[in-house]
Amino acid sequence: MTEDTEPGTVLIGLTGGIACGKSTVSALLAARGASIVDADLLAREVVAPGSPGLAALVAAFGPGITGPGGALDRAALGARVFADPAARARLETITHPLIAALSLERLQAARASGAPLVVYDAALLFESGRADAFRPVVVVTAPRAIQRDRLMQRDGLDAAAADARIDSQMPVADKAARADHVIDNGQSLAHTEAQVAALWQEWTRPCTPAPSKP
Repeated sequence: MTEDTEPGTVLIGLTGGIACGKSTVSALLAARGASIVDADLLAREVVAPGSPGLAALVAAFGPGITGPGGALDRAALGARVFADPAARARLETITHPLIAALSLERLQAARASGAPLVVYDAALLFESGRADAFRPVVVVTAPRAIQRDRLMQRDGLDAAAADARIDSQMPVADKAARADHVIDNGQSLAHTEAQVAALWQEWTRPCTPAPSKP
């Protein structure tokens, strides 16, 4: 599948390891005028109460993954899939096609908005097999120790649980090796902002037509 764009619209894929700071980079791009399509928000939408996606998850994993009001209990589902590759694969088989279909709809609306840059922000861009539809691909990285510390502070996890979350994803180094651009978010915010600014200038620079042949 390819994501067609209108002339003048730059479409990029933005991904990275868990707690590497992808959301920080996404916010910096949005502040410069980019239109963001956030796969995590779409993932929540496709399993909203009453949705076919949630019904499929309950059929696959049982009613224990829902809360008292019938909404998805993401913590309960996460506990099932993070330590079980087969369960995680089953989850992705259900949700990835739903997210892909909805993202195509939202990307079409984003490109029609006239934004100079459209960003598909997706933690599992490579894992879902959609990276080649979004070129260039930007990978946000940070050292593992920083990932762990951020997860422990953000989600109240102990070190072992944080490491399990990190290990449940494709290694950041593997993502970086497949990237067109890598943003190091393991230092200061100013360091990250400078990298975003340089890439923004590159992506939004007007194209100079090639000189005509005599």
